[in-house]
Amino acid sequence: MQAVSLREEVQIPNGVKVELQGKTLKVKGKKGELIRDFSFARFLEMKLEDNKIILEATFLGRREKATIYSIMRHINNMFIGVQKGYRYYLKIIFTHFPITVKVVGNEVQITNLIGEKNIRRATILPGVKVTVKGEDIVVEGIDVEKVAQTAANIELASKITDFDRRIFSDGIFIYKKEVME
Repeated sequence: MQAVSLREEVQIPNGVKVELQGKTLKVKGKKGELIRDFSFARFLEMKLEDNKIILEATFLGRREKATIYSIMRHINNMFIGVQKGYRYYLKIIFTHFPITVKVVGNEVQITNLIGEKNIRRATILPGVKVTVKGEDIVVEGIDVEKVAQTAANIELASKITDFDRRIFSDGIFIYKKEVME
């Protein structure tokens, strides 16, 4: 069953400036600026009216309808990001060999993981700040996707294989995600 017409509105919060050029959305807030291109959704029409972003489309299938609601969520994440920002917490866990983690340039270097001599590296995406505080790693930024991907890169770089996970629980793991205040 196809929806004949769909019109959704996203309210623009106070303190956020929005520019729309075609399907490229530019959002500015007190924390910074995010730009996102939604031109992949050819069926979608985007407009700015009365401090709202209007999303309109006609004759939609299930996939297209789901895409519109995903775009709405992306827009809300952009608003939260430029107003408050996102923070992920990771915990350094080791049982046998003490793991050393340091930030060098645009990468996180992990040494002595289960006694390895080589250095494991995780890429820090642009616009993301990583700090190491004792047993914790804090990843911060305004773009939720870049913050999450950087945290995932760190977690993946510390993944160990071919060991019994019940005995060797060493690694770096995400344990908390939050919106900064």
